[in-house]
Amino acid sequence: MKVIIKILVVAASLWAATQLVSGITVTAETPLEEVLTLLAVALIFGVVNAVLKPIIKTIGCAFYVITLGLFALVVNAALLLFTGWLARLFDLGFHVEGFWAAFWGAIVISVVSWLLSLVFGDD
Repeated sequence: MKVIIKILVVAASLWAATQLVSGITVTAETPLEEVLTLLAVALIFGVVNAVLKPIIKTIGCAFYVITLGLFALVVNAALLLFTGWLARLFDLGFHVEGFWAAFWGAIVISVVSWLLSLVFGDD
């Protein structure tokens, strides 16, 4: 049940990013298609974060320390860009146009996910 809630939270956060950040878009013909696309991208984003983020944190540990954690913003943006690329490979209608859209989108996704996790619980 926790995994389903987490995927729904990330999908809602991705939707918020598409609404607030120009350069992050979902192309779908119907609202149902948009929801299914966001759910699929949320699943991809979760797998990317679960697999790559620990590796990047381990390798880039010095950058995290030197920048007092601000390097995490760059890593999150890169992971969102990678998720957009994977979504394109799977022919999903999710697009991230460049680093700055990914940077601001990652911030929006982080904040909205955090807020929704406070509401719905994220044990």
